[in-house]
Amino acid sequence: MELGVFLVGLLAGVMSGLFGIGGGIVMVPTLIAFFGMHMLDANAASLGAMLLPVGVFGVVNYYKAGFINIKESLCISLGLFAGSFLGAELALNINIGLLVKLYAIFLLYVALSYFNVPGLIFKRKKEDFFVAKNNEPHAYWMFILLGLFAGVIAGMFGKGGGVIIVPVLISLFHYDPKAATATSLAALQLPVGLPSVIVYAEQGHLNLIYAELMAVGIVAGTFFGSKLALKLSAPFFKKIYALFLLGVALYMMIKYI
Repeated sequence: MELGVFLVGLLAGVMSGLFGIGGGIVMVPTLIAFFGMHMLDANAASLGAMLLPVGVFGVVNYYKAGFINIKESLCISLGLFAGSFLGAELALNINIGLLVKLYAIFLLYVALSYFNVPGLIFKRKKEDFFVAKNNEPHAYWMFILLGLFAGVIAGMFGKGGGVIIVPVLISLFHYDPKAATATSLAALQLPVGLPSVIVYAEQGHLNLIYAELMAVGIVAGTFFGSKLALKLSAPFFKKIYALFLLGVALYMMIKYI
């Protein structure tokens, strides 16, 4: 059991380094599907595993390559910290069946957005989606607001928030995909999920041993994931991420809806 949980963290770390996510999008459904954990317990273990700067080696790789804006990452972290408390409170006070359905629908929406479905409907050129525009300056409060929204989602679904941050940075802030991944990963290195972890722990949903084992796996996995991401082209990078999200979304819909 313990080895399996560690391997879940390792896989989550690779995905975190590749796609700038906290790893919860891997850990939560895997803990539910293969270890029979209740969704709230899986949420708590996932968020607990991400409290320490487990992706720091990936951040270093991205920073050396020039993909991270520290100030913008810190603003996102501030929003994440505030939003995670509200998200956890919502998760504990909502029907669990509804929570799982919302999660699956949310993942499907994000996955389809990466395939540029709106662009296909409105005859938007493929290049408009797969080639990022030049970075434009944005007010810092916009990054805080992004973090706040991502924090609510993270607290509700046990994610680090990267599954929200990365697509928004690419589509609305016109970030290069790798810069979006790097900025998101950097924002998640502070203990932004602490408020939600405390809420879950007070209700008896946190297994510290599982959280620690996954944290160790994430540290190693993120290093290798970020190295691999830096070698991929931007279009191919986004296609892989879209397929990954679509697979998880379809699995959750088939199993729980």
